[in-house]
Amino acid sequence: METIEQLNAELVEFFNRFASWEASVIQPGPLTLAETHAIEVLGHHGRMNMKNMAQKLGVTTGTTTVTVDRLEGSGLARRTPAENDRRSYIIELTPEGEDAFLDHHRHHLQLATEIASVLSDEEVALLIAILEKVNGTI
Repeated sequence: METIEQLNAELVEFFNRFASWEASVIQPGPLTLAETHAIEVLGHHGRMNMKNMAQKLGVTTGTTTVTVDRLEGSGLARRTPAENDRRSYIIELTPEGEDAFLDHHRHHLQLATEIASVLSDEEVALLIAILEKVNGTI
């Protein structure tokens, strides 16, 4: 049980540090955390419908709709009716949204570089494998 307590403590500390870092990167900008995450999902995965986007964000479609409304109002994303389902919309980044994604992605790459700098090549490979396994199950 002590191992689980230690794992929990390390995960909480990592999450808190990551959340603090992310807030420091996002807060100076015009986007909310939810909008930035939506841009990140679209930037990594490309155009998708609202249901898939909500699943990737881990939120409801209602919450995603509000976020997409804001992104669309800011000119960072657009929604178009799906070709095969008139009730569904496809969401994609505009060129301005792509720029916002690339800017935020550069910050993430910097963080990954900082994390990798304190690990050996073998530890980086192991961390990637562990994260892939965990991300595939939760």
